[in-house]
Formats: sequence, structure tokens, C-alpha cells
Amino acid sequence: MTEAVRLSKRLAEIVGCSRADAERYIEDGWVRVDDEIVDMPQLLVTTERVSLDPDAVLEAPEPATILLHKPAGFHTIDGDKPASSLVTPAYRWQDDPTGIRLLRRHFNRLTPLVPMETNATGLMVLTQDGRVWKRLTEDADLIEHEYVVEVAGEIVAYGLAKLNHGLSFRGRPLPPCKVSWQNEFRLRFAIKAVQPGQIENMCSQVGLQVTAIRRLRIGKVPLGKMPVGAWRYLPVGERF
Repeated sequence: MTEAVRLSKRLAEIVGCSRADAERYIEDGWVRVDDEIVDMPQLLVTTERVSLDPDAVLEAPEPATILLHKPAGFHTIDGDKPASSLVTPAYRWQDDPTGIRLLRRHFNRLTPLVPMETNATGLMVLTQDGRVWKRLTEDADLIEHEYVVEVAGEIVAYGLAKLNHGLSFRGRPLPPCKVSWQNEFRLRFAIKAVQPGQIENMCSQVGLQVTAIRRLRIGKVPLGKMPVGAWRYLPVGERF
């Protein structure tokens, strides 16, 4: 009977590399066991066929940033129904244009950023990358967000002008933003330093009731055509 050994040990013996390098090859998705990609170095193997992709290279792990089209009813940061639960291999957008290979480690220690109302939909960010975290937290007030807001009711006189500049939120005057009508029931907001509940409050101040909010863009990164509930990678080199 062949003794079971860890996959990393078997690969190191086959390839003639160190155990540490073998683990990296496996975690980077370069190793197949009986023609199936396996990314768990601790997997026990016996007589299975183990092979290393001929194009395999050892590169420094690149932290992942995930863009999710959050559905209504999910929480972005805190709550008992986290949107992060949707970030699994099954929900990756089949048309993700990045070409990034899906790896198990991409789902570890993802930090959700840029809060959004629970009932809102649209672009949400989760990241392992400290550079992205810094950009979306320390520079948050400098980054413009774009929203489509569906409303009901009758806007007050000069209400659109007031939405652009002249309202307050939680006792503080709001800086100017860009608000325009898309049709008779839909407004477009291009706004910086937006806080949870702010857009709904702004609309209320001019006689409108918000029926739906969708975030289309954060900085330079758009939601695009990604369907609700799906996610994709942020391409390497793309910045908010």
C-alpha cells in the first residue's frame, strides 16, 4: 500500500524544488491532481497523478480586490446578512474581463469598504490590498461617487438647485455636488464624501421620497454591465 503524503511533499520530490516553493506553486493554482487543479498543499495523495503546469512561475502574491454588485437587503460593513457572503467562486461574473486566475487565497481576509445603505444596490469594494484600503479610507472625501436614484413625489420650487448646493445633513452644510434629472422619476448624483442616509435625507428636504438607490461608480471604477449578485476582480493597475 502506498503511503499517503502531503501534496507539497510529493510535488517537491517530482519537480526537485523546495517544500516552500512547492506550496507556492500549489497555492497559485499551477498544480493538477489527476487533471484537476488543486490549491491545498496539505492535501494527502497516494497514487494520484501529480503534475506541474509547464508555464508555472513563482511570483510574489498579488493581493486581490473584489468588485461586487451588491443586491438590496445585504449589509456592506456590519450586519447579519453580509454582502461578503456572495464573494465565492460560484458568483464570479462569467464575463469578468480581467483574466485573473481564481485562487482560494483571494477570499481570505477581505475587508469591505465604502459603506452603502442596506436597501441600496450597486458597486461595492472588498480588498486584501493595503493601498486600496488607504485610498478608499484616507482619501475618501476626494473620491466622487455616481448614483442613480429613483424618486417619487413632487419636488419643491428650486429643489434641483438646492440638491446641487444649499442643503445640510446632520447639522452641517453639505459641499456642492452635481445632481441632474435622467427622466421624471430618476436623478443622477455625482457626489463626494457621501454618508449613509445622506442621499435619502437630501431628497426628503426637497419633497422627494427615494424608492431605489444604485451606485454606478466609485472614482474611476465603474460598475459596468455586471449583473446583480455577481463579482469580478479589479484589474491590476486600475485605480480608484
